[in-house]
Amino acid sequence: MMKPTTRSTRARREFLAAGGALIASFAAMRPTASHAAETAQPAANAEPEVSTLEDLMREHGALRRILLMYDHLSGLLSSGKEFPAEVLTQTIDIVRRFVQDYHEYLEEQYLFPRFRKAGKLVDLTKVLLAQHNAGRRLLDQIKSLATAEALKNGGQQKSLAERLRLFARMYRPHAAREDTILFPAFHSIVTAKEYDALGDTFEDKEQELFGKDGFEKVVAQIAEMEQKLGLYELAQFTPSL
Repeated sequence: MMKPTTRSTRARREFLAAGGALIASFAAMRPTASHAAETAQPAANAEPEVSTLEDLMREHGALRRILLMYDHLSGLLSSGKEFPAEVLTQTIDIVRRFVQDYHEYLEEQYLFPRFRKAGKLVDLTKVLLAQHNAGRRLLDQIKSLATAEALKNGGQQKSLAERLRLFARMYRPHAAREDTILFPAFHSIVTAKEYDALGDTFEDKEQELFGKDGFEKVVAQIAEMEQKLGLYELAQFTPSL
């Protein structure tokens, strides 16, 4: 005959059963080794991923830093002041290779056609493309005037200063319109898969033209030129109010 179960014994059994069930549920929730590896955080030294449009927008940031130099150089030329001539030559090279032959090429090959096909922002893309072409013509003129002899000629200095001013005046609203209208609308005309694939295409093109960490190398070059012109320290642009 079984011994009657007392209240304390029953309570102890119920507690042990509940504890066993709780342990089992925790064990079921615990990730396996393979799952843990898949969900692990990226290593500290892993390169952060840059999205398709973030890539284009940070390149606009690099361009804006060059436009600031063009504002400064235009002022120096207009007042007949000297500056390191190699800085102007280097900016021309970066604008040609990085902005026009790479950044604008990507927009013309992969963004503008998709907007035309979707029937969205067609007029805007026409203006943006026309400005790309105008920018190439302006840069050709800037390059032809950025010679040692031309920089000693008062009339050519003023002509160069005017073209630098026109270049900066056009590209500031150009980049701003892309950042605030064109790029945000791009998500509505491509699938997530297509968007991610374009990011890979852009990265491959960047490495093909500039090698690994191409963007970072260009930014480092821009910083060196800013230092030569005395424009590197950000604090100097803070107004005293």
